[in-house]
Amino acid sequence: WSNACGPIDRWQPVEVEEPRLAPVKTEPERRWVRHLFLLGIDTQHTLQFSDGCAEETVLLYHHGVQGLQSLQALVPSLLRHEVETALEKLDLIWDRGYAWDVFLDMMRTQTQNPFPNADIPRHFTDSTRSVLVDWLIQVHEMMHFQEETLYLAIHLLNRSVREIKVTTVNLQLLGMVCLFLAAKKEECLLPEVSGLCYLMDHTYTKHQLLRMERRVLLGLKFDLSYCPPLLFLLLLASVARCSPKAVWMARYLLELSLLESQCVEFLPVQLAGAALCVSRQVLQEPPTPGGDAAWCLASSIHVGSESSMLRIMHILAHAAAKAHTRETCATFIKFSSPETMHVSRHPGLKNDAGLLGVCT
Repeated sequence: WSNACGPIDRWQPVEVEEPRLAPVKTEPERRWVRHLFLLGIDTQHTLQFSDGCAEETVLLYHHGVQGLQSLQALVPSLLRHEVETALEKLDLIWDRGYAWDVFLDMMRTQTQNPFPNADIPRHFTDSTRSVLVDWLIQVHEMMHFQEETLYLAIHLLNRSVREIKVTTVNLQLLGMVCLFLAAKKEECLLPEVSGLCYLMDHTYTKHQLLRMERRVLLGLKFDLSYCPPLLFLLLLASVARCSPKAVWMARYLLELSLLESQCVEFLPVQLAGAALCVSRQVLQEPPTPGGDAAWCLASSIHVGSESSMLRIMHILAHAAAKAHTRETCATFIKFSSPETMHVSRHPGLKNDAGLLGVCT
């Protein structure tokens, strides 16, 4: 951008007699080719596609994923078209020509900063974590932040407790700092630091909050990039032609996953796919030939091992069944409003045994 907009004389010697804008040799047949190199590849799963360009091998997934054969067959035509259309409908792209590259980058970005086996520090127990996340959900809703801000904040929290040493008394401060950093990346308007201290009953000073912010940024090496599962959920729902109620139900289940420490180790696309699966099975909407075909197409995106998908579905089903009885019920109340179609109060979510049976 700077080379294109800045003065050309600043970038080239004055004594050069050749034309300043010399023609550059291009290879139009390879203009959309992009290599994605990922680390730790055990199984080489590659895809071939061509859109009038030369065929090129593109690495899409590297977690020993099953079912990529069907994805490989659909990528050249139908799946690529549906992904481009979905991204365009969601206003995630400005130029349709870059849609497939955006999708591949989403698939690659989600594999960064993994959490193997959800290795949460000992002093940061599951109950402590759920209380903190529930409080952050309440603060997030009160400030009317974007949904992406919440998912990024929890992701930064999960990373921070592993990268920096934080005592139990400073966990609330750490959570607020992660929400503040996420807001800086996603929001247009930011709250005052003094307002954040007020929300914490002035337990911490402005100096302590800014100092913790510096520690978090240094511990994360200023890397705040993240592709939240909500984006994958909306993408999958658009491709699968899901009803609005199914989407709201899946969003409810996906937000419940933020409270479950067991879900930290899974990829965002797997969480989104499992939430949408449970949503469809709970609502039991009448199937249609077109809907079944669209769901099969969407299922080829959130490919994963069957055991992993069933495990996530069981976690989400169990969390939904006990959500109305838990003290950390901010998400349950949030999705019980008319705007969310009262999905958290759906009778199909209250039967724990029946819901787990459906997901088997």
